[in-house]
Amino acid sequence: MTHSILLSVAQRVATLSFNRPEVYNALDAEMMIEFRAATELVQKDPGVRAVVLRGEGKAFAAGGDVSVFHQHIAELPDVIVRWGREMHFAILALRRMAKPVLASVHGACAGAGFSILCAADLAVAAEDARFSLAYANIGASPDGGSSHCLPRLVGYKKAMELTLLPELFDARTARELGLVNWVVPAELLAAETQRIAERLASGPTVAHGEAKRLINQSLERSIETQMEEELLAFSRCAATHDLAEGVAAFVAKRKPVFRGD
Repeated sequence: MTHSILLSVAQRVATLSFNRPEVYNALDAEMMIEFRAATELVQKDPGVRAVVLRGEGKAFAAGGDVSVFHQHIAELPDVIVRWGREMHFAILALRRMAKPVLASVHGACAGAGFSILCAADLAVAAEDARFSLAYANIGASPDGGSSHCLPRLVGYKKAMELTLLPELFDARTARELGLVNWVVPAELLAAETQRIAERLASGPTVAHGEAKRLINQSLERSIETQMEEELLAFSRCAATHDLAEGVAAFVAKRKPVFRGD
């Protein structure tokens, strides 16, 4: 049986691969269900300290499978809610898991694929990657959390432009907008993804999780509340093996070896 999501774990890195290459990894119901299951497994696995999202074949993910929408057009409002909730559970798992999530993007990254990119904590893109929010092109509004994440990444007016007047743009533009962190030649994408992921996975996992939570909540809270949360988070880090190791390594002028606890 062919799975729509491939999940592998190596070197403390979980890799989730979208696996419908014949349709540029467009999402259908099966993929959304498997995406939710895979993210929940990764979220709960203490052996996983970083997560990579990628696509098989020629694309990262080209959005929802519009041909499937056409097949279900009479019942599409109910179908969208039912299937979309599966993807939204996956998006929430990516945002809430206390481990960094890295998107590795090549080819098409559109619609729901664009939303998944926005949900990742970091992103590296091949020079051949092409991006579009795309929903308006089929008369739809965004989902997958992009209406929440995108204005926080690019600002209100740019988010409105990308949403209301969706155009294709390249990887360098995506980097200028703050949607991706690094752009590399296509032939180096896999190696660079692995390098970044292994660096994340060898870092202080508890501290990474606390930092992710603090940054995610920062725009919703006052500075007074946020600073109090920072102290509580720092104190939780202070009780970890990794902080003791980091301090000892700094004093000894050596590189720390973090265990993730």
